[in-house]
Amino acid sequence: MRIRPIQTPTTSTRFTRQSLLILCFLIMSIFPIQVVPSAEHHHSEKDAQFRGKQGEVLWIEVPVNNPQAQVSGTLFKRHIPFFPLTDTRFAAIVGLDMQDPPGVQNMSITIQTTEKTDHLTYAVNIVKEDYAVQHLTLPKNKVDLDAKTLKRVRLEQQEMSKAFLHIGTQPLWTSAFLEPIQGTVTGRFGSRRVINGQTKRPHSGEDIAAPQGTPVHAMNTGTVAATMDHFFSGKGVVIDHGLGLFSMYFHLSAIDVQTGQAVNKGEPVGKVGATGRATGPHLHWGIRLNGARVNPYALTALPLDMKGRP
Repeated sequence: MRIRPIQTPTTSTRFTRQSLLILCFLIMSIFPIQVVPSAEHHHSEKDAQFRGKQGEVLWIEVPVNNPQAQVSGTLFKRHIPFFPLTDTRFAAIVGLDMQDPPGVQNMSITIQTTEKTDHLTYAVNIVKEDYAVQHLTLPKNKVDLDAKTLKRVRLEQQEMSKAFLHIGTQPLWTSAFLEPIQGTVTGRFGSRRVINGQTKRPHSGEDIAAPQGTPVHAMNTGTVAATMDHFFSGKGVVIDHGLGLFSMYFHLSAIDVQTGQAVNKGEPVGKVGATGRATGPHLHWGIRLNGARVNPYALTALPLDMKGRP
């Protein structure tokens, strides 16, 4: 084997390398390298692009180069569809579930066209919410369920899950969201409930007390996804507002709409009652947003224009 001797650079070679180093330094000073965060990139609270508490909603926009693109996101394995806002921007209302883990989380976004597929990562800082504790006393047969009632409840849970399956490609809502009735809030969203001394699931909606028979109005435009009469929720209505957004109205004394019916914002859908597991006349008002349980008042707080956009 022949060993090649190391050659010492000539003066001309040293000058060329030195010049290249100086040139590279000047270019990097003028045009610094930008690192695009990937899904594995660790974000801090300081550099998070979005921030919200558990149970709140975020309005998120994504820039696009092709108005025919298909844009979707994923947060905690929840599918989040985006809709075209303009020719260069898509948007989505993103729900933060009442029990999503606090801290900075990555939201993955896919922008797909016929030519290519792009991937973005947005950092979302989820802030822990301090929920209250609510103690309730109810009849024993409403808490300690027998085998027959338990079977019924499980079947009704499956029925309710099916009501949330449809995810439209366009928003059905128009302008700002409304409070369905005027009354006194008696059960706060997210409150940890202790019923007859037993710790139960946190409250997933807002309870608004009002006189029996008070009209309940649709919080926005949509289509009736389901009506029901269940053990816990009593008579209820579920409205599909498009893009995986559903509003729920429970414990009604009467239902004034039917499944598949189109409803306008503010249109009566039922009347306040005390059906199901209820201690008195009130409306349980709930929201599901792409599977996340969010506070209904987080939607009414969104400052939307007549087209339902900020």
